[in-house]
This record gives sequence, structure tokens and C-alpha cells, in this order.
Amino acid sequence: MIKIIKDKCNGCGLCVSACPYEAIEIKDGLAFIKDNCNLCGACVPVCEFGAIKMEKVDKKKEREQDYQGVWIFAEQTNGKVHRVVFELLSKGRELADKLGEVRSREVRPRVELSCVLLGHNVNSDFIGTELISRGADKVYVVENEKLDSFNVESYTRAITRLVLKYKPEIFLAGATSIGRTLFPSVSARLKTGLTADCTELDIDKKTGLLTQTRPAFGGNIMATILCRTSRPQMATVRYKVMKEADRKAGRNGKIVEEILPNTEFVSRTRVLKFIEDVTQYVNLQEADIIVSGGRGLKAPENFKLIEDLAAVLGAAVGSSRLPVDAGWISYSHQIGQTGKTVRPKIYIACGISGAIQHLAGMISSERIIAINKDPSAPIFKVADLGIVGDLFEIVPKLTRRLKEDGWR
Repeated sequence: MIKIIKDKCNGCGLCVSACPYEAIEIKDGLAFIKDNCNLCGACVPVCEFGAIKMEKVDKKKEREQDYQGVWIFAEQTNGKVHRVVFELLSKGRELADKLGEVRSREVRPRVELSCVLLGHNVNSDFIGTELISRGADKVYVVENEKLDSFNVESYTRAITRLVLKYKPEIFLAGATSIGRTLFPSVSARLKTGLTADCTELDIDKKTGLLTQTRPAFGGNIMATILCRTSRPQMATVRYKVMKEADRKAGRNGKIVEEILPNTEFVSRTRVLKFIEDVTQYVNLQEADIIVSGGRGLKAPENFKLIEDLAAVLGAAVGSSRLPVDAGWISYSHQIGQTGKTVRPKIYIACGISGAIQHLAGMISSERIIAINKDPSAPIFKVADLGIVGDLFEIVPKLTRRLKEDGWR
């Protein structure tokens, strides 16, 4: 926390000029810290009189006495909630219930599961009701025209303000492009830990700590990470690795509208234009069928074979990392540890060897079909159906046969 030592302050105003968030003002000749201070510490070194002191807070004491509850960042775009939020609600409810069991010997109320919803004109009543029906006990809503489009500065300050006010013990977000941008910024402001791209979460029965599991060392091991002292315990979670929460109509919950000062929404950047990725005709992470190409395609123009097969099946087009790195296809198509995680009903891998980094993104597919001329390719170890042969012969034949059989 930051304190003003009144006996040393002479109201010079240097700290006011140094504060990037307009969180300091001069009152009656003395500096005064306002509620929107986010503890960045920019004011401390500029004070020539040593009148500003920043003290470390006993994190362990805070954790034991103040931090409670599980929070989910309810990511939305144009008023539509990302489906990873429903997966997090399912896991969040499980974590909250397990925390309650661990603390059953203590005199504490049931552990709450809450969501944080930011935006402008997002029909918060409708979305809030949907989130409550999926398991949330509370939905904290921040509405402001500056939140119309995602802006990491404004979102970070708003969320930091809410966390400092309500002190959740666990805070989760989807490992989407927004979640991966936002949560590192929030965790840095809060001076707490963050585990990115988790594939599993649980509660340690002895300590009550959140166990956060994610691939490490190129996917060769699964690391389980604990955040023992700092709070909240923060993690981003991969999409399509957990089950969605079921909807229960009529479930009771509370929508809390939070009004924040306009200074929280000041940003050095603004959105000029949003350009949609028109190369992805079918949403990769929502697709029932995905046709992916790998290094075996040999050249960028050969992705036409993958696109033609996908068009017949009404499928999405995916890719392993190497074609993306080579510039053959855009990053939005990449599947794997450093790309997207998918769970289609059918995954067709064409010319993909099956490196563990790629498998991490598609191993949960219901059915995997592999086409590769190398019979020892690792992809065949996970495939339900393997075709050993030249993809330049097999894929066109498959496309023609599907057309003849009445597919699109």
C-alpha cells in the first residue's frame, strides 16, 4: 500500500504530475491518494522529500483473512459470450465446491462463483441471466462506452479495481487472444502469479491451493504449478479442454452493476477499425469437422487440396505450425500447443507427422483420420483410421468421391 507522510509533504505537486492515472491530488496543501490508485509506485521516486512510502502487504495474512471466491472473466465480443466461459463456469463450480469441502472444518460460508462482464450496450441483464443459469452466483458488470471494443489498458484498470475491492481467491480466463493479452497485464498490476494455457485445474485437498497443469518443455511434460503466497491465483485455460456447464433455468443469482471513475478508462490507444479474418469461413474451434494440412503439402499453393476437401465437407481448414511459420497460411488456422485447441467430431490430418506439439491441440477430437506416406509417422499412433499413401493422390480422389456421393 502507499502512504503519504504528512510531516514531510509540502504539497509541491510533483507526485500529481508523475501519476499516470490521476490518482493523486493536493488537498489543504498535502498530497492525497484517491481510490483509483493501482499501486504502480510511479509517485515514490519523484518525491524529493521522502513523503511517499510504499509498504509491502503481508500476502499470507491477506490470503487467509480476505481472499475468497472463484472468479471467471466473461469474455464477450459484440454482445456474444465466448463459449470458453461456459467451460470455465463448469470447472469454476467444481473448484468452488472443492474449496468448500477443504474448508468445511472452518466456519466459512459456501464458496461463491462469480463472473466479471465488461463492455458497452451488451445487454448485461440477458448475459448475466445466462451466466447465472450456468452456475454463477454473482455477475459483476462494468458498462462504459470506452469498453465498446477490447482495450487492454482500460480492461486492465477496470478489472484491477474490482479485484482490489472484492478480493477473489481464484481468477480464470480463457486462453483466447483476449485472455492471453489481458491476464498478463492484470497479474502484473496485482503483483501475483499467472499460469498460461492450462489444460487442467484442481484444488489440493491439504492446502486448498489451486493446482494448475499445463504442457511444458515443448509439450514433453505436464507441469503442475502452485501460487503459494500471492493472490488471486490466476490462470488462462485452453478452449475445448473442459466440459461446458449445463444450463439450469430459474437458477438464482445476483447481477451487480459497478460504476467506476472515468479515469479508469483513459487509454493511450484507440481502435480505428476491426478487420475480420475472412479466410476462415468456418470457425475453427466451433467446427464439427476439420481438415488440416502439414509440411507434407510441400508448397503453399497445395493448400488448395485441403480447402477443396473442406468445402465439400463443410469443414474448417486447419494447419500444423510449419506451414504457418513458412507463410503458407495465416496463424488463425494453426492448431497445436502454440495455436488453437480444437475438439471436432472428425479431424482429418493430411501430411502431418504428428509432433507432440500439434497433438496437444487436437488429441481430444472424437475421430482422427490421418493421411501420410510415412507408415511410421507418430500421427498413426493416435489415429482411429490411418491411410498410408501419397496425399496428392488420396485427397483429390476423396474429394471427388464425396461430391459424387451427394456431399456439398
